[in-house]
Amino acid sequence: MTSDQRDQVLTTVDDLVEAMLSSRPPVVLDVRWQLGDDAGHEHYREGHLPGSVYVDLDAELAGPASADAGRHPLPALSDLQAAARRWGVDVGSRVVVYDDWEGKAAARAWWLLRWAGIADVTILDGGLGAWKAAGMRVSTGDATPRVGNVVLSGGHLPVVGIDDVAALDTDAVLLLDARAPERYHGEVEPIDARPGRIPGAVNAPAGGNVTADGRFRPTTELADLYRGLGADDREVVMYCGSGVTAAQGIAALAAVGITAALFPGSYSQWSADTDRSVERG
Repeated sequence: MTSDQRDQVLTTVDDLVEAMLSSRPPVVLDVRWQLGDDAGHEHYREGHLPGSVYVDLDAELAGPASADAGRHPLPALSDLQAAARRWGVDVGSRVVVYDDWEGKAAARAWWLLRWAGIADVTILDGGLGAWKAAGMRVSTGDATPRVGNVVLSGGHLPVVGIDDVAALDTDAVLLLDARAPERYHGEVEPIDARPGRIPGAVNAPAGGNVTADGRFRPTTELADLYRGLGADDREVVMYCGSGVTAAQGIAALAAVGITAALFPGSYSQWSADTDRSVERG
């Protein structure tokens, strides 16, 4: 593992400020979203990083929800490109994404844009909280970005489908479930069709990747965490409820030099298919 690997995933407040003042400032995207909170745009208007553009996760970072595809399937590439241009992303742009939810929503934008071919995308470590804690000012209202000219192409990060997951040999491939332990164990299920998990999955809660202030844990700690789960000697596939928080786990793995594939349909797709078995306990 190297600091370069972490730097390709995460940006500090100091580095972002320096980049904002440079001759090539990044496009900064505010991905304010949490499960059960649909007021992200209102939160953005109340206070956001100066110059940042609001991104609607449900409408712009996902396709239409369905039982067949899950709650947050990948958007059509043409739709994602149109959205990225609305945000002001150009060919060659640097992009920084942030949220106020431990990087879980921002990582969805990070993953999607990397998957779509934008090489220089990073997550603001600690998000809005870190920005405010550093004494930086925030802006209110809406930003009006210029229209960008980015051209996207899919397939730059690994993805697996539901049949691929069903065919996995979990002795050879590590299947990680990024949901909270109570959902993984099937003790509660607030939104998906059936409580439980995909058979053979190992729990790696996204909340365990960050410290109390929402910053990603030190690289050595992340490496020890995922090494303890067996991620250093097997292929890795990650899922969650709907393919959002799993992206944060994939970002944590990337920060320590481990590549993981995303199952976008995640448990929302799996649990809706009654032909798929689930485990509990």
